[in-house]
Amino acid sequence: MATAHVPSVQYECPVYQYAVRLGQCFRRFWNVYIMGFFIEEEEEHIPPSQTFFHKGKIVALGQTLRNKSLAIEERAQAAYRIGLLAFTGGPTAAKFAAEHMKEVAHLLQSAQAAPEVRILLLQSVACWCYLNPITQRRAKFLQLVPILMAIFGNVPESSKTDVNNTLLVKFWACYTLSVMTCNNLSYMEELREHSEFKYQLQALAQKDWAGWPENFAEVLYFLIGFHRH
Repeated sequence: MATAHVPSVQYECPVYQYAVRLGQCFRRFWNVYIMGFFIEEEEEHIPPSQTFFHKGKIVALGQTLRNKSLAIEERAQAAYRIGLLAFTGGPTAAKFAAEHMKEVAHLLQSAQAAPEVRILLLQSVACWCYLNPITQRRAKFLQLVPILMAIFGNVPESSKTDVNNTLLVKFWACYTLSVMTCNNLSYMEELREHSEFKYQLQALAQKDWAGWPENFAEVLYFLIGFHRH
């Protein structure tokens, strides 16, 4: 069990060493969880010079995403695949994907979104924002920070399954915010304004993060700078 007592943590390594390790961690986690475990079909990597192939796929998936007659699970799968294409296709594909992220933001706020759906949507956002300042600024414009912050206030039902599912969604929200924050000062400053978030992250950092390469509640706590206040 991976436990962390955040208030007493002493971060001994220099900031640059931590940043390098965090970047390596994101890459390893990406390869295992995003590009491997959660997809049924491996996306073909297409060079950025050929991103018009990505555009066609993104347009088709965007039609599925916006089709309100479809099940929300199917729409979330489309959102997830749009995120993957944004990641594998580089900045140009990410620009195409940006046209559909408003719908992803709306679905994240839907009361009908089950935990599995929310996780797919969070993965889509993480893919889209991964090491891309332009898409991170667009995500800020779409008010994704307060949308994600609302996840941490969710109180699960009493059953063990509901508790575990809610916790897993919060874990993915920690990861997604870590991706958005690791190279973006404006996110750090915005999240630091939410004083209650400090204590929410402290509580999440003490949960069981077994199977994850890092305790991303602790990572986010550090990135925001809560350990200095």
